[in-house]
Parts: sequence; structure tokens; C-alpha cells
Amino acid sequence: MLKLYNYWRSSSSYRVRIALNLKLIQYESIPVHLLRDGGEQHKPEYRALNPQEMVPLLVDGDFALGQSLAIFQYLEAQVPQPALVPEDSRDAARMWSFCQVIASDVQPLHNTRLLQYLDKELGVDEERRKTWVRHWIGLNLDALEQELQVREATPYCFGETPTYADCCLVPQLYAAERFGAVRDWPRLQAVATRCREHAGFIAAHPDLQVDAQKV
Repeated sequence: MLKLYNYWRSSSSYRVRIALNLKLIQYESIPVHLLRDGGEQHKPEYRALNPQEMVPLLVDGDFALGQSLAIFQYLEAQVPQPALVPEDSRDAARMWSFCQVIASDVQPLHNTRLLQYLDKELGVDEERRKTWVRHWIGLNLDALEQELQVREATPYCFGETPTYADCCLVPQLYAAERFGAVRDWPRLQAVATRCREHAGFIAAHPDLQVDAQKV
């Protein structure tokens, strides 16, 4: 059985849990608490698995893989159906671009280690850290809203069924709510509302994870 090392509130962990659920893949969830005892991701036993000391980490036998988008590609190759990539090559490329905006341009700017660095190393106070987070979330989700606005409206980001774009979107909107960065994004929010009715998204929600809210 696959093992997923993850943290309940981590956006990147959340998106991988959704993808695994949509693929109907059984996996063992192994919590890695990013705050307890200075962060369990820094412990030697976890560092030996993942030198980046980050989550998520997918382990398949003797194969370990970090980085959520790389995990998506691995899952798609290993379990092609149900497909989470559009058949049309241009839609597929746009979907991966959508994912990259969230995984590369938004989420890294509000992850735990960056905010801790702003606090502990640069002395940035909490209110300015929140301003930082709200700025970058808003800037990039505004762009994704515009991208969907020029496309024909569909239940999910890129069609009638979920794709990896939806796996990325829902956790990012969850984070936006946490940081008070919500704006008027009608297309993004309509898609997210549809996703939140899907069993695969429901089961992946942070509040339902075994390590939820445990300090």
C-alpha cells in the first residue's frame, strides 16, 4: 500500500490527498506535524526519507517522491483511470499551467517555513506577514479567475470531471480563507463549491485528518 507522509493543514498535502481519492487509490496516511517539537519534518528519520524536510512525500515500496505536481504525474502514469488530465493537449497544457501557478507562485509564499523565516530571521510582525500572504494569494487567484472567465463555464476547472487543477484550487481557496484573502472570484468559487460536494474532496478535507488541530 502507498504511504503518504503529510500534514493536515498543508495545502500541498491536501491536494495530493484529493488526487489519491479521485484515483480511488488506497493509501496509508502518516502525519508529519510541521509545528510540534520544532517540526517533525526536521527529525533525522524523516530527513533520511526526504532531504528537503517537506511534505507531502509519497512512498511506493522502495520509491519515495516529494513535490505534489511530480506526485500527480506519477499517479497518472501508474493509475491512468480515472484520468485527471484533459484529453485535449492544449487543455492539458493549460491545466498544468493552472496547477503551476498555485504550486509554484502562490502556495510557497505562505507555507510554514517561509512565514517562520519572516518572523524569526527577519522580524516581520504578524500583521505584515498577513499582508504579504493576502497580496500574493489575491494577485495570483485574480489571474486564474480571469483565465476561467474567458473559457466556457464547466462544472470543474477544465471540463465535466475533476482534474489536477481542481485538486490544487480547493486547498488554495481553503488557505485564502484562513488568511483572510478572499475576494470576488465567481468562477473559482463556483468550481470549488461543486468540488466540495464530491466525496473525494470531502474525505481529503483538513478537518477530517487524524492529526487535525493536534498541537
